[in-house]
Amino acid sequence: MSFLVTRKAPDFSATAVMPDNSMKPDFNLADYRGKYVVLFFYPLDFTFVCPSEILAFDKSLPEFKTKNCEIIGVSIDSQFSHWAWKNTPVVQGGIGNIQFPLVADLDKNISRQYGVLLEAGMALRGTFLIDRDGIVRHAVVNDLPLGRNIGEALRMVDALQFHEKHGDVCPANWEEGKEAMKPTATGVADYLSKHNG
Repeated sequence: MSFLVTRKAPDFSATAVMPDNSMKPDFNLADYRGKYVVLFFYPLDFTFVCPSEILAFDKSLPEFKTKNCEIIGVSIDSQFSHWAWKNTPVVQGGIGNIQFPLVADLDKNISRQYGVLLEAGMALRGTFLIDRDGIVRHAVVNDLPLGRNIGEALRMVDALQFHEKHGDVCPANWEEGKEAMKPTATGVADYLSKHNG
């Protein structure tokens, strides 16, 4: 949630199911320092909205990787549930052999640290962009029925990297390579007149 933005991402060590289907008992967020990370939480394995998000992240994974960005999924399910879901075909309600880690947050400590744990015991759909130094730079949390936009997650990685490289701000609807609103009163007026008719 927003209180984490600009702060160090809470570190954790937990068991994760890796891209090759092995189970890594000492998976650490700290091991990803030097890379950008999109850390996302979802409610439960074997549900209906979650596979659409996970498959969309997996489809976009090559694009994230070209930006030196890794994807990590987290839910309160066990590593055995994650493994079973990965080994169930998509046509049967599974997610197939997705190529990013799924972390088991069985004790719910990770979800609690990131402020996404509901009283009912499952996590909201939280998405956190973490920079190469382990600082949370962007966070968005959706209620359970609302699937997230993977394209927006990619846009935020682009925006962060653009800012880091050029020192410029990224105004509303900024996209890499597209004309952006200039951050001045005149620039805002010109932008609105062109884009709002």
